[in-house]
Amino acid sequence: MAASLRQSAVPYYLIALLSFLAVGVALISQHFFSIPPCAWCVLQRLIFIVLGLFSLAAGVLRQLGHPRSSTVASLLALATAVGGILAAWYQVSVAQHLFSCDQTFADRFITQSGLESGLPWLFGIYASCMDARQPLLGIEYAYWSLGLFIILGLGVLLALVKRPNA
Repeated sequence: MAASLRQSAVPYYLIALLSFLAVGVALISQHFFSIPPCAWCVLQRLIFIVLGLFSLAAGVLRQLGHPRSSTVASLLALATAVGGILAAWYQVSVAQHLFSCDQTFADRFITQSGLESGLPWLFGIYASCMDARQPLLGIEYAYWSLGLFIILGLGVLLALVKRPNA
């Protein structure tokens, strides 16, 4: 039973790792390759962090044998992934075609929450959405983000419905 619980937690740990790695890639791109983020990029960083934390909590709770709490954390992770999909989709379809993201939801949320001024190295907004259209291996970051949110959301969904063997 313990091995089964441990195995059923692995997908959550992988989802958390990929979420945190996505933020790491964004930070390396910003600080070592001078690719400044826009408001929607920064909002997606926050969403990846929250998704990673909920996934980590779901994995730990499942491994400790708390199925109800793990389910709640899983549902929160799934909702966060859906929010990430919506944010990335908005960036791809609307925001990156605007001259400025100033006063969009992402800009207002990040600045009014104090994240931009409190942790500027992580949540600082340094580009407009149009200027932030940068490729990574020939694909714009916003599309990478959208794809990763979809994959992670499906991963959470699959982990949520897969029950450990009794």
